[in-house]
Amino acid sequence: MQRKPAAMNTAAPEASFEQVLQNNMLKFSNHAAKRLEQRGIELGDRQLDQISSAVDKAAAKGSKESLILMKDMALIVSVPNRTVVTALDGNAMKDNVFTQIDSAVIIS
Repeated sequence: MQRKPAAMNTAAPEASFEQVLQNNMLKFSNHAAKRLEQRGIELGDRQLDQISSAVDKAAAKGSKESLILMKDMALIVSVPNRTVVTALDGNAMKDNVFTQIDSAVIIS
């Protein structure tokens, strides 16, 4: 009688803490970083937490590209990559049309 070989463990190895942290961290594209600097927009820890939470909410709804409105600024975010693609201040938002988004999150 032949014995069947023991099943090999094919489960993916667990992600390291650093990998999980990197996957959940909010990132800024070079373009977004330049826009923030040009427009004099500084984001504090509280605002970054609010934006990260908004990205989590958009991801939970299956969003891919989201507009995040926050007081006097707008951010376009690639939700799966957790990357802010561009940023606009209040003046740049006026009379603007946002395209290629599938959701909007308003932070009060």
